[in-house]
Amino acid sequence: MVEPELARRIKVAQLPKNLESAALYAVSGGGKRVRPALALLCCEAVGGSWNDAMGAAIAVEYIHCFSLVHDDLPCIDNDDLRRGKPTLHIHTNEAMAVLAGDLLLPLAMQQISQGSLSPDLETQLCQTLSKATVDMVGGQVYDTLGGLPEHFDDLKGLESIHRNKTGSLIHGACKMGALCGNASVDQLQAIDTFGHSIGLMFQIVDDLIDLHSPTHHVGKATGKDAAAGKTTYPGVLGVEKSKETIEKLKKQAETALEPLGNAGKTLQTFNVWMACRTR
Repeated sequence: MVEPELARRIKVAQLPKNLESAALYAVSGGGKRVRPALALLCCEAVGGSWNDAMGAAIAVEYIHCFSLVHDDLPCIDNDDLRRGKPTLHIHTNEAMAVLAGDLLLPLAMQQISQGSLSPDLETQLCQTLSKATVDMVGGQVYDTLGGLPEHFDDLKGLESIHRNKTGSLIHGACKMGALCGNASVDQLQAIDTFGHSIGLMFQIVDDLIDLHSPTHHVGKATGKDAAAGKTTYPGVLGVEKSKETIEKLKKQAETALEPLGNAGKTLQTFNVWMACRTR
């Protein structure tokens, strides 16, 4: 359901053809679609339908794709491979990659405001996505350019980077889905805790993938974190302690979903996959 919608909503935006082509390249042709899947599944888990959360799901994936396009630029991570194909600035040029990334940010907000949602829900969704995006950018600054508070030790600083750089948008996707499903206070609390746990867990798994998995399997360059001198969980805690932390966070997420009963079973399964994935 998500894949064709990512493209369709760009095609109806009446863009210059070269910009449309670049935006379609940025959002198509691969990716796990974890964030939109979480938005849909969290909506379902609190009693909503996938259709209720589709606008939110597309919005959060546009933000994710925008962040990848800009992260890959030579001035940041300087990557030439993403999802098994050349990054957008290699496929086109740096200027177009910057502009295509710029485009996806307002397009994301349009997906929330162009539907049939109530003004109150639109406001909640826009605020949630905006905060998640601001936190994500802040985390990327910490990760790439530094600036963490001086009193943070290595582990606290690392957790702050991961919870912001990766965890914020994952948590935001979960919360947006729950809001679209008209979650009760208790349901929203369950999804909130679940989202915080898996957001950190997801990036620790990424740290291990970067350390152990080959480029051809992952679809992007691996082994770059250590080469760039970035702080990672395996680097701070070691591999085994990192795996223990993943298991602890997986169990926290499982426990958080218990109040949802059978409605949370699909999310439980998705949680296991996120902890065990290899790409």
